[in-house]
Amino acid sequence: MVLLDAGYGNHTSLRQDISALGLRYVAGILSNTTIWAPGTEPLPPKPWSGRGRRPTRLRRDARHSPVSVKELALGLPKRAWRTIGWREGTAERLSSRFARVRVRAAHAGKRHDEEWLLIKWPKGAEEPTKYWLSTLPQDITFERLVDLAKLRWRIERDYQELKQEFGLGHYEGRGRRGFHHHATLCIAAYGLLISERGTIPPSGPRAAARFPKLDLPVGYRPRGAAHQVRTSHPELDRNPAPANDRRSRQPLVEMPQPLVEMPLQRPKNRAQQASPLVTQ
Repeated sequence: MVLLDAGYGNHTSLRQDISALGLRYVAGILSNTTIWAPGTEPLPPKPWSGRGRRPTRLRRDARHSPVSVKELALGLPKRAWRTIGWREGTAERLSSRFARVRVRAAHAGKRHDEEWLLIKWPKGAEEPTKYWLSTLPQDITFERLVDLAKLRWRIERDYQELKQEFGLGHYEGRGRRGFHHHATLCIAAYGLLISERGTIPPSGPRAAARFPKLDLPVGYRPRGAAHQVRTSHPELDRNPAPANDRRSRQPLVEMPQPLVEMPLQRPKNRAQQASPLVTQ
């Protein structure tokens, strides 16, 4: 499912491309977006006379013409509005008045599939404040439709935390590839935080297990370790090297001390005292 704000969801071509990919969306739209309301379906094209191109554009008249989503919302009966809450706020549960209608988008004179039009009109406001178009299933509950439409707030909150807490906005490069790597690491770190946060009460039970310890794959080699082919194989050595500090040495013998100290003999003459000098 794709969530779009009014800046993107107001483009009909973008919504059609999302549907062509087989995806469903909840797209915010502006109040002047035109739709075919129930009971005002467009008339089929004019009969072909056999000359020129076959007409494919749908016809309109006074009773069959598109209206803006704001005009449709102002004309809904009182029973169409319901007070629905979508999440817990800081003080109380957030809720507002909503209405939903099955409509068709009015674009390029073609007949589009039916989709949900969701309208928000808070109590005390002079007019509706927000509008959404959604291709979610027709049998979806009203509460679930409102809950999915309001998930856009969670995306904005995630984006804010990514910029402030994980440095998504700190990238100073100018290349797309570098920013892609930077954003990927930030999102991976944020995903790890969210998964860990889910195990902490009240989000998770008190005895919530942490991530299971993963087994190392076969042939795993830590970064910086020597390659297995380059390491020695002790079982293939013919003459293994001796262990450290096992050299052959004789035992130390304590030298006897003399009983009488003998004075040192001095040379008899200066000739014996001077060392000879030899030159070549």
